[in-house]
Amino acid sequence: MPRFSLYCAKTFCLFATTLLLSSCGNKTFAPLYPLPASEIASPVSALSTDQELLLVEAESEQSLTEELEALSHTGAWEQKNNPSSSEKIEETTYDFPIVINKQVQVYLDLFQNRQKKHFSLWLSRSGKYLPLFKKELRDAGLPEDLAYLAMIESGFNQRAYSRAKAVGLWQFIKGTGKQYNLKIDNYVDERRHAEKSTKAAIAFLSDLYADFGDWYLAVAAYNAGPGKIRRGMKRYKSQDFWSLAQHRYLKMETKRYVPKLIAAILIAKNPEKYGFTNIKYESPLEYETLRVGPGLSLEAVALLCNANDKEIKRLNQELKTGKTPLNKSHYDVQIPLGTKELAESHLPRLHSVVSTGYKTHVIGKTDTLSKICKRYNINKTTLLKINNLRSKTLIAGKHLRIPYNSIHYRLLAEGQQDSLITSDLVLHKIRQGETISKIAKKYNVPASLIVSWNGLKSVHKIRAGQQLALYIEDADVAKKQKKQAPSSVAVSTPDSSSSLIILAEQKKFKLAKRVPAKSQISWYKVRRGDSLWAIARKFNLSPEQLKSWNNLKSNRIHPGIKLKIRNV
Repeated sequence: MPRFSLYCAKTFCLFATTLLLSSCGNKTFAPLYPLPASEIASPVSALSTDQELLLVEAESEQSLTEELEALSHTGAWEQKNNPSSSEKIEETTYDFPIVINKQVQVYLDLFQNRQKKHFSLWLSRSGKYLPLFKKELRDAGLPEDLAYLAMIESGFNQRAYSRAKAVGLWQFIKGTGKQYNLKIDNYVDERRHAEKSTKAAIAFLSDLYADFGDWYLAVAAYNAGPGKIRRGMKRYKSQDFWSLAQHRYLKMETKRYVPKLIAAILIAKNPEKYGFTNIKYESPLEYETLRVGPGLSLEAVALLCNANDKEIKRLNQELKTGKTPLNKSHYDVQIPLGTKELAESHLPRLHSVVSTGYKTHVIGKTDTLSKICKRYNINKTTLLKINNLRSKTLIAGKHLRIPYNSIHYRLLAEGQQDSLITSDLVLHKIRQGETISKIAKKYNVPASLIVSWNGLKSVHKIRAGQQLALYIEDADVAKKQKKQAPSSVAVSTPDSSSSLIILAEQKKFKLAKRVPAKSQISWYKVRRGDSLWAIARKFNLSPEQLKSWNNLKSNRIHPGIKLKIRNV
C-alpha cells in the first residue's frame, strides 16, 4: 500500500491549484426535488451503516500469518530463478519483469492450495476492473501487468481497508491520496472510486519508476514509501530490490510484496495452467453519469434509473453516507449504462415521502432521560410528550417510544408536480451566527432538506438576512416558532395526510384575502378524495380559515362531514 508520496512541493501546488479552480468554476445548481436525510444536529452526524457501503478487511490475519511463516523458511532472497522449479517463463507474455525463485514459488503454492478460495474470488472480480486498469496503464505507457497490483493490495475490492488505514482498490492512505488529487472528506472518499483512484495510482507509480528506474524497487516503494527504499539503498549500497531484501532493513510485509505480485501475474494470466478453471468473471465496469444536487440518496438515484438499489451503491462506493455531498452544488453520480435519458426524464418528478416511525427502547437500570435523549438525538420535551410522561423519573424495564424519520421515494405522475399536496410553509430569516445545522435543529427538520428546498449551493452557503423556506408538518409547530422568532412567518398551505409529509418542489404561495366580518354561511359536504387544501382553493379561502370556522385542530378531514363556509 502506498504510505508516502513523491515530490511533495509539486503535488501540493497542483492540489492547491485544483481546489482554487474548482471553487471558481462551480455553477449554481438548484435541486428540482426535496432531498431527505436523518441528520438534524449536523449535516453528517454519522457515516452510512449500509452493508453495501461499509469498509471491509483487506487482508485477514490468517492469510498474513500463513505467508510470513512460509517465507521465513525460504532462506536467501535472490533474483535468480530457482533451479528446482519446473515453471517455464514465457518472456513475451509479460510486460512486468518475471522471475521464479523460492519466494515466488511460496506464493504459487499458497495461491493454488491454502489460499485458493481467496484467489478464485480475486480472479472473478478481476473481470470487472481489468479492462479499465489496462487501458489506463496502456495510455500512460506503463506495463499493463501492474493492474494485478490491485489484486494483491485489495483483492479487487473498492471498500478494502487495511490496518495501516489504507483504503480502496489501490490502498492509498489519506495523505498520499490527497497529494495525488483524491478528494477525501466527510461525504466522499475517492480512494474508493475505481476510475479516479486508478489514475492516482498510475501517477504515483509513474513517479516511483522515474525515481528508481526499476520496477521491483518502484513496487517496493509503493508499499513502504520511496524514502524508506532510498535510505536502504544508500545504507547497503544496493542497486536492486533482491540484494536489499537480503538485509533485515525491510520488514517482511514489504519484502513479500514483489514475489506476491509476480505469482499473482503468473496465475492470473494463465489460470487454467495452475488449476483455476470454471471461473465466473464479473462483467466489465461500465456506467454513465447523471448530474444531481446535494444530499440525494442513492435509493432515489435507483428509482430515477429504474435500477436495483445495490447496483447503484456498487457504482458509487465513494459516497460514504449513501448520499451526494451536502457541501457541493452538484455531483455526478454513476448510473447503469443506457439509463441516463430515463433518469433525466424522471428527475423533475422525483419526490420524497417522509413519515414518522417509532422504535422501542427498554429502560435500563442506569438510563437517564439525558442519556436516552443523547443516544437518539431527541429533546427531552418531545420524548416526555410522546410517551405521556409528566415526570422525568424513569422506571427500569419500562418501554419508551422513540420517534424517527422514515424516508420513501416516489415518482409523481406527469403534470402532478403542479398540484402536489405539501405541508406548512415557514419563512425563516437567517440571523447573524446561525447555521443550517442550528436552523435544522430548531425546526426539527433534516439539514439536507433545507439545502434542497432553497436551492442552496451547499450546506455552508448561507448569509445573515437571507430568507429560507421551510416546510413544516404541524401548523402548531410553525406558530410556536413564529412566537419564538419574530423573523419567521408561518404561512398556511396544503393539507397533509396522517403522519406523512409529501415534500414538494419549492413553489410560490399566495395568501388568501381575509374574509370581511359580515358574511353569509353555507355548508360543504366532504367527499372521498377531498383535502382541506383542495376545498379551500375551491372557495378561494385558506385552510387556516376553514380550520378556524370549523374548530378543526388538524388538517385531517373525513368523507361525509360538513364544513362551514363563509361566503362574502
